[in-house]
Amino acid sequence: MTEQHSVPKLVAVLGANGRMGAEAVKAVDAAPDMKLVAALGRGDSLEQLAASGAQYVVDLTVPESTEANVRFAVEHGIHTVVGTTGWDAGRLSALESLLAAHPGTGVLIAPNFALGSVLASAFAAKASKYFESVEIIELHHPDKVDAPSGTAVRTAQLIAAERAAAQVPPSPDATTSERAGARGCEVDGVRVHSVRLRGLVAHQEVLFGGPGEQLTLRHDSFDRASFMPGVLLGVRNVAAHPGLTVGLDGYLDLDSRP
Repeated sequence: MTEQHSVPKLVAVLGANGRMGAEAVKAVDAAPDMKLVAALGRGDSLEQLAASGAQYVVDLTVPESTEANVRFAVEHGIHTVVGTTGWDAGRLSALESLLAAHPGTGVLIAPNFALGSVLASAFAAKASKYFESVEIIELHHPDKVDAPSGTAVRTAQLIAAERAAAQVPPSPDATTSERAGARGCEVDGVRVHSVRLRGLVAHQEVLFGGPGEQLTLRHDSFDRASFMPGVLLGVRNVAAHPGLTVGLDGYLDLDSRP
């Protein structure tokens, strides 16, 4: 009896020379159900994607490049998994309009691929409506170019939506005098504080406070290998979710109802 082998997914990685991109190249190359057909770095032509026959693209480039990369992929019918930051509301709206003209193509934009981090953000949103106060501290290596992190922004947005649905008032804060930045920044009314230290990779704490108690939810990524299961999960599921999905939690079995 002949053994049946499934046809591998043909995957290209953009940003292959970066820290995350290099890990993604190794992860895709080692995945039994995938075949790495292109690994492009800065300056390489996107036409190589079409020439490679890629069915899936993993974009781990820079904010200045990601929108053009994703547009090229969608216009060529290539499903795309994006870990690059810089996708504000305007860019997301433009991408949704583009995808409407290519209804069979899926795009996942994930602020974080670490499954533990995605789960921690979901748990934080659920917990937030039961506490009077909530603040976020995110800690990363000093080579990170954005602050706050995309994960912290996403977590704050999820928390704010959950608290608004439950009609929880803003966290109390009697501060009337402060030095610039002392109270962090506000994302949808949630305070977010950014730390940059050599030796860190990616870490986040969500602190909840109520009368006489505190709850802390913390996730730590000690190595970029922690992001790779989520990258592969994204590639394996993006074709089944045509259109735009923001957040890897969209592919997980999580009940997001309030």
